[in-house]
Amino acid sequence: NERTLSCHCTRCLISRQNPGDSIVVEDFRRKLKYFFMNPCEKYRARGRKPWKLMLQILKIAIITFQLVSFGLSNQMMVTFKDENLMVFKHLFLKEYQDQRVDRYAVYTKTDSYLTIVPFFQFINLQNLTVGNHGYETMQGGYIPLILCQEFYRNSNISPGNDTFNIDPHVDKECISIYPLEPLDDNSLSKDVNLSLDFKRLLSVNIYLTLKAINLQTVRHHVFPDCYDFTITIEFDNRACSGRIKINLENDVGINECKDWNVAGTFMKNNQLLLIDSMVIIACFMSLILCIRSVCSGTQLQLHYTAFFHTYYGKTVSWSERWEFVNGWYILIIVSDTLTIAGSALKIGIQTKDLTNYDVCSILLGASTILVWVGVIRYLGFFQKYNILILTLRAAFPNVIRFSCCAGLIYLGYCFCGWIVLGPYHEKFRTLDKVTECLFSLIIGDDSYSTFKKMREKNYMVWLFSRLYLYSFISLFSYMLLSLFIAFITDTYETIKVSFALQLKVWLKNSHSQVFH
Repeated sequence: NERTLSCHCTRCLISRQNPGDSIVVEDFRRKLKYFFMNPCEKYRARGRKPWKLMLQILKIAIITFQLVSFGLSNQMMVTFKDENLMVFKHLFLKEYQDQRVDRYAVYTKTDSYLTIVPFFQFINLQNLTVGNHGYETMQGGYIPLILCQEFYRNSNISPGNDTFNIDPHVDKECISIYPLEPLDDNSLSKDVNLSLDFKRLLSVNIYLTLKAINLQTVRHHVFPDCYDFTITIEFDNRACSGRIKINLENDVGINECKDWNVAGTFMKNNQLLLIDSMVIIACFMSLILCIRSVCSGTQLQLHYTAFFHTYYGKTVSWSERWEFVNGWYILIIVSDTLTIAGSALKIGIQTKDLTNYDVCSILLGASTILVWVGVIRYLGFFQKYNILILTLRAAFPNVIRFSCCAGLIYLGYCFCGWIVLGPYHEKFRTLDKVTECLFSLIIGDDSYSTFKKMREKNYMVWLFSRLYLYSFISLFSYMLLSLFIAFITDTYETIKVSFALQLKVWLKNSHSQVFH
């Protein structure tokens, strides 16, 4: 037990000291015992109220409420972005059918031109779309649609004769099309001077900027945001394989609307600002109290080291010194720091001074994880829950060492699968896909489809894939995973036996005291 770490050593040496020294040792022993007490035991010992405990409970409640409110607001933002992306795909990608955009491609010259034509609906978009989209303006004029094509400077390719003559330098040409200008689709090449040489073509990139207002937040009494959509459409022909892949990307910027007027009063923003302010104050108080506790523990550790060196001439080991550093306080300090930073960003977002939702959500999400993990500390005040916590703590070093060894084997399988199976299986095409696929195989997910999709064009590779997958699943799913569980169960049994022995000794001492 932590609280008896040093008490046992001091207690067994009291008898060797003179009466004055024995009093000093006993006082220091009581000080150590009180330091390692939990808040409930401190309250029973000296009547000290557990202010940090009550503050942590309050903090958990208001942080959770804050996160839920931010999550709902963030959900409306994400929904608006996703639906606008879907709108742009249907407007600008010919015959788009809600398929994966990385599979959208064209294969003929006619389809290439016909796929580019819908982008020129940009010039009359306000009369076409059912949304509240508008054009970006700059210096009193509209920002145009820009179409750029990249191509080799010169090439003469004759696949039939196995000959080619090519200049690898890449040239780039761009044209601009302004909104609200008349344009006849039948004379596209004439009006915009668009001509594509597919023998030399590498890519065609189209850039356009649109604006919109997210009005759905008005129903939730939150001021709307103004959105800037920077749309990029790429026709990728770098492989020169006869398949031009088309990819549409939407970069979203969120700004405060310049001029707005909403009928009625909006109290929701003020209420959220009040909650965020309460969270910052509570986390700041918790941060101060935890830092003070860590400093007190450090000072006591120095006193403890000097005490043993002075009275007994012994050096305290680092493992004993680290017992004075409460890891739960470190976790709370990190959590409070993240919460304060995230809440400050959230206030900036609500007042429309900042628009970085991603950083804010990462900070608040990470802090909430740490806050709820910190609840485990208070469960440790009860003996049955404390057994589980001590098991995790005792098994952690062995688990880390085991994970390092298993990770080396896992990386070996990842590199092998990427190199050998990548050309034949889409799940092994890139290194990150390999890691995801193998992790899914460990937990038993998607095993059948992984085996089934292996093409049998090369018998040697097909045979290797079977040996590779069977050996990986057998090694990780049955052997290493079972060994991983054995580490934890063995530690649990050891601690359980130790608790049983302590309980037996305590009952024996209780019976002896009653007898006397």
